[in-house]
This record gives sequence, C-alpha cells and structure tokens, in this order.
Amino acid sequence: MPHDRRVIVHSDPAALADAVAARFVETMIELLSSRDTVHIALTGGSVGIGVLRSIAQRDDRTSIDWSRVHVWWGDERWVDRDHADRNARQAREALLDHISIPDVNVHEFPAADDGVDLEVAAARYADELVRAGAGELPRFAITFLGVGPDGHVASLFPERESPRIAEATVIAVHDSPKPPPGRLSLSLPLLNLSERVWLVLAGADKASALGLALAGASSADVPVAGVMGTERTIFFVDDAASSEVPESLITQPEYWTGAMDQPDWSPSAD
Repeated sequence: MPHDRRVIVHSDPAALADAVAARFVETMIELLSSRDTVHIALTGGSVGIGVLRSIAQRDDRTSIDWSRVHVWWGDERWVDRDHADRNARQAREALLDHISIPDVNVHEFPAADDGVDLEVAAARYADELVRAGAGELPRFAITFLGVGPDGHVASLFPERESPRIAEATVIAVHDSPKPPPGRLSLSLPLLNLSERVWLVLAGADKASALGLALAGASSADVPVAGVMGTERTIFFVDDAASSEVPESLITQPEYWTGAMDQPDWSPSAD
C-alpha cells in the first residue's frame, strides 16, 4: 500500500477530540474483525488525553473487544507510579478505568519508584515489547502522538541525541528540556514501525512546528518531521494549529481538511 499522509482540520480542540474518538472506535472495530489482537500506543498531553476522554464518553466504545487490545505508550515521564503527571495514570483516569480491558493488556512503562534506573527501565520495556510480539517488536496498528511547540514528539526533543537514534528500540532520556529531565521514549524508528500514526495537536503555538514538519524540515531539528507510519500518517489539528500549513500542501489531493468536501473513507482505509 502506498503511504498516505493527510492533514485533517477541525474547528476547535473539542471537535477534534470527538472526531478522532469516533474514527478510533470505527477503525478498531474494523481491525478486530480481521485480527486476533491489536496493539495501540497512546500519548499524553491535553489533546491526547482529551481524545481518550471522548472515547470513554462514546456508547459504541463497548463494541470494541478490549480483551484483544494491547495498550502501550510512546513515552513516559520518570516520576513515581501514582504521580499526577504520569501519562499512564492520566490515560487510566480518562479511559482505561472505564472499559473492560484486562490488566495484563495494559503495558505501562516502569516508574521512578520501581527501584531501577532509566537504562534498566528502558531495557525492560523493550523486552516486554519483544515478548508481546512473539520474538520481534509488535507493529502498532495505531500510534497516537502529540506535538510540542518545538516540534518534539514522544520524548524526542530537538537538538538532542534522541531523535538521531537509528535503532528501533526504547531509549532512556536524561536531558529533557521540559521537566522532568528523565523520561522513557520509543525511538523514532520504532514509532515508524506503526501502521498508522495519528498526530493530534491544537493551538496557535503548534502552528510553526506543523508547518515545518510538512515543509520537510530535518527530524533532528523538528522531530515530528521524521514521523511516518508504514501505511499512513494523519495530522488531526484545529484551525489555530493549521494557520502556518502551506496552502499548497493542504490543497494537494493527498491532503484534505474537515472544512472541505471530504472523500469517502472507511475504517479499513485508516
């Protein structure tokens, strides 16, 4: 299948979250109709967690056979397991505590109070991924990612070593410019093994990063520019975040927005 990259614009963050939630449920139902197991990777951030809340509020979330879904994360802050800033805790409160998913299917990163250092924690998560993939890394059917104003994704920050790592692995991050400095993250090559990468971002402060990513900036300078799923990459954005997207890109056939006449699509195409 040729790679497909799209920008989909919604009016505001609430409309964006609701639309992505609806698409997620339909896509998951379709995927589970032809697969025994589906692996997904979640993200934190206000928009990413907003999407999870919207999924939890949908009646049709019960149409997903959550017992066959495995949940992972793209990155995590190196804080204690019950810390309010932990992505996994926020995801549990927003969605996971409200669905019938087995605990063994929820794969949290190690935490700072687990008694191991960052390097050991990264190795443990990598090993867990390989075990889940029966000896190789599982391919995420859907990977959610947020985007920072500086263009970072997961915990891969500009002008750091992490976006340059060429191996598909889990990395320990010691020098995050955002607190806390310690983090765990999937590397860019591992993120790019995902079939579908869904980037969710809102706000005028994200416009520059989005514009640079679509214009082909270096992934070392703008890490989001290096993100590409094996089948498709979709940027779900609000009006404010889309303000610096080159018009020529949005009007090309492979790009479309919620404000335009939308082409027919089916979950199997997502």
